[in-house]
Amino acid sequence: MIILTVDGRSIQAPAGSSVLSACLFADIFIPHLCWLESDTVADAPAACRLCFVEIDGFSEPVTACTVTVENGMMVHTDTEAVRSLQKTALKLLLSVHKVDCKNCPADKACSLQDIAKFLGIGLGCKPFERVLKELDVDSRHPAFDYYPNRCVLCGLCVRICRDRHEQPMLSFAGRGFNTVVGYFAETSDTDPDCLSCRGCLDVCPTGALVEKSQV
Repeated sequence: MIILTVDGRSIQAPAGSSVLSACLFADIFIPHLCWLESDTVADAPAACRLCFVEIDGFSEPVTACTVTVENGMMVHTDTEAVRSLQKTALKLLLSVHKVDCKNCPADKACSLQDIAKFLGIGLGCKPFERVLKELDVDSRHPAFDYYPNRCVLCGLCVRICRDRHEQPMLSFAGRGFNTVVGYFAETSDTDPDCLSCRGCLDVCPTGALVEKSQV
């Protein structure tokens, strides 16, 4: 076991763990959206840019999911620089997010709401302008509807689909602002394993994927 200090508290973590997983398993919350419990440091996409921490010996804040724990490591999760980066990252995500919580099935169980509350800010995006995609809902998938303007492109649904199925049905499509989660098959004869899996629905943090029976 590795022993490190986080915000003045000594914690233990298995060798090879990321700083993020070590903190989360020690009940030290670090904002994050794109991390899976099974992730190793090599797996971590660091896509959401929320899990910044400061570590003694590093010249600038780093993403906690991409750093391996070391004995004697000194980690700081609540510095001014860390919080500034996290608030900016969240506002950037909100600038392309349709905030309509009362009509969203993820209301009260939404990671964006949880992180905003943790950081002590609202769901506004100032100083950034909110810009939404024209397509509000994509209903091609036989099991769920996809809402691009709720999606934070965390990639969890794509990764779960890839890990569980020989022929994944989900992938990113488009570029830049137009990036969305794409669905490969456009007919209703989708692999039954896909229809019964629910993995993508279970990991979505923002209500971007909604089971058709719940719409």
